Order: sequence, then C-alpha cells, then structure tokens
Amino acid sequence: MNKTKRKIFETSMKLFAEKGYDATSIEEITATVGVAKGTLYYHFSSKEEIFNFLVEEGIKLLQNSVDIKTAKFSNYIDKLKAIVLIQIKIVVKYEDIITILLSQFWGNEARNQMCRKNILSYVNKIEDIVKEGIDKGQIKKGNPQAIASEIYGLICSSLVYKERSKEKIDVMKLYKEFESTVIEGLRVK
Repeated sequence: MNKTKRKIFETSMKLFAEKGYDATSIEEITATVGVAKGTLYYHFSSKEEIFNFLVEEGIKLLQNSVDIKTAKFSNYIDKLKAIVLIQIKIVVKYEDIITILLSQFWGNEARNQMCRKNILSYVNKIEDIVKEGIDKGQIKKGNPQAIASEIYGLICSSLVYKERSKEKIDVMKLYKEFESTVIEGLRVK
C-alpha cells in the first residue's frame, strides 16, 4: 500500500470510529488527509469501498494472526490462550478497526451484513478450534458456538475495560485475568 492510500486508510478508520460511517463525508476525509477528491478516487471509488477495505483488512489481520499463532500449538487450551492474547493486543493497537466492526454489526444495510459475515467467519474459526479441542478431550464438553462467542466477546470486554480504566492497558495483566477467569474454566481436569 503506497503512502497516500495508507494515509486515506488510517484517516478514514479514525473518522469512522470517532464519528460513525454516516457522519463521515468524503470531503472530511480528503480535508483531513490533505488530498484532492480526485486523488482519493484514484485509490478508492467510494466511501463504501474505503469502508469495505477497512473491514476486510481488519479481519484479515485478526485471522492471519490467529492462524499463525495457533499453528504453533498442539494443545487446544494453548490455542485459545493465543487467541485471547491476540485479541487483546489488536484491541490495544487497532482499537479503531474493532470499534468500526462492532458498531456496524447490527442492521440490514450491505455494510452491516458484510461486517456481520466477516465477524461470524472469524467466530467460526474459533468454534472449529473449540470443537476439535472437545473432540480430543482437551476442552470441557459444552456448546462450541457459545464458547466461541464468549471468547470473541473478550474483544468487547477489552474495549470496555480500556474505556473504564482511562490508563494504558497492561496487555499481559489483562490477558492473565481473562486466562484465569475464562480459559482455565474450559480445561478438562
């Protein structure tokens, strides 16, 4: 991604997260980036295309990180721990993209459906890991869909925690808290 496209990407992400999709205009994006509309339209054909690109890149980042990290473990509890740590790190580093995804999850417009589809695809990836862990006797028997949704829900919990704490998040401290209260409860004893 070239410098201008990256600047449009980052600026749009920040504005969509702060103001919402509908309240952010192409004019505001170009003014904040400091480029002409023609330059923006050279890289993206519409505001909707910018939004779709943001969502796809955000989900790709999350899924690729999970794929790489979980492949290193044979134990399914360790895979879930890796997912939780990745999610916390991504919330801390890329809060805006997570805010956009969560804010656009509900509704019936094309962008809502696209966000929902991408989020549910990611949750299904977690669900598959949970199912395999249950089948191998490493994770307690339970509803894999509910467990996967709970683990994904830690993203929301991390955002709420970050908002309430008003200080820099200690990633490892928060991870250890989630590990002891959520993940360890799934371990077969």
